[in-house]
Amino acid sequence: MIRTAAPADVPVIHEMVRELAEYEKALHEANATEEQLREALFGEWPAAFAHIAETEDGEVAGFALWFLNFSTWRGVHGIYLEDLYVRPGLRGGGHGKALLTELARICVERGYERLEWSVLNWNTPSIDFYRSLGARPQDEWTVYRLTDGALKSLGA
Repeated sequence: MIRTAAPADVPVIHEMVRELAEYEKALHEANATEEQLREALFGEWPAAFAHIAETEDGEVAGFALWFLNFSTWRGVHGIYLEDLYVRPGLRGGGHGKALLTELARICVERGYERLEWSVLNWNTPSIDFYRSLGARPQDEWTVYRLTDGALKSLGA
């Protein structure tokens, strides 16, 4: 079952964000707090949205956290999927596909024309899964990021 996240889900979302960071070998970079997630998802001006995947028994299996982007070329919004995570013991049960299906449904319903996300180059199980759904890599683009000292220096 896929449902929209509620404020009571923030602790488990935070826990899964940390599990995902550990899986991606970057736990030391996962500094977001529950309070930050609560504000981003449920504050006065939500900047992000989340869906929860549950098993038939109501156990939280995974989540998708996303936000809107905008294409100047297409002139409409899209969804950028920041995190998609299914707990290891529950993988292969269709939860990841169900989460992506829900986001695709939202795109179609709202007239959004893109559903995009990034995946680490070494994460072949995920890459294979995404390709099986018809997703294709955007090899001609390279992601750039400013953080920490470089961001502060440029913004000063």
